[in-house]
This record gives sequence, structure tokens and C-alpha cells, in this order.
Amino acid sequence: MASALPDNAMVWFEIPVKEMKRAKAFYDAVLQTELTEDNTGPNPMAMFPVKDTKTGLAGHIYPGDPAPSKGNTIHLLAPEPLEESLARVGDNGGKVLSDIIALPMGRFAYCADPDGNSIGLFTRS
Repeated sequence: MASALPDNAMVWFEIPVKEMKRAKAFYDAVLQTELTEDNTGPNPMAMFPVKDTKTGLAGHIYPGDPAPSKGNTIHLLAPEPLEESLARVGDNGGKVLSDIIALPMGRFAYCADPDGNSIGLFTRS
């Protein structure tokens, strides 16, 4: 039985945080962007910006607790140069957890946000 393949395997991500204001400031500073606050749903959230809201893959931060496991790593596109993005991680309460890893399509490093969520910061080649 053939099924339709999605355009993207990932459709959405969400990152639980303890303090929305602090977490939003962290992601705004590290990614040099501005998450958009949205209080229209059952929980407040701050949305990561995308160019096209109909086809872009996106996610949000929200007040909550991480899943009861070590969790997944969300890889986020960071402004270049990657070294400056990584410096902003520490400057804003997070931790860089690895050296920069080079791949054919770009470079990334593992980090933790101030709540301990695993994130990867990625730049394209």
C-alpha cells in the first residue's frame, strides 16, 4: 500500500522552558531574531519566525517541563559566523556542549539552553 510522502519529516517543534521572558531573550539574542509572542491558545508561547508561515517548518517555546526523558535535540539555523552565535549562547545563560562539527552541508555545535534543553546551532556551507 502506497502512502503519500510528506514534504518534510518534521512538521513542528516545541521547547519547554521555565521562564518565558528569559528563554525568549536567550533565543532572540543567540539567533539574532525575534520570537513572536502568541497568547491566543490554551498556553502562552513564543513562535520562531519563518519566511513563509504556510510552508515553513517552525516551532515555539512554551512554559512547561521537559518530557520525562533526555529528550531530542532541535537543530536551529544560526546566523553566521557560527563562532559568534556560540559566544552568544554562553553570554545569555546557555552552555556550548561540543566543538564545531563539520558536515558536507554545513557546520553545527551541540548546546544547552538555560533550561537544559538540547539544541544544535547550524550554519549552511
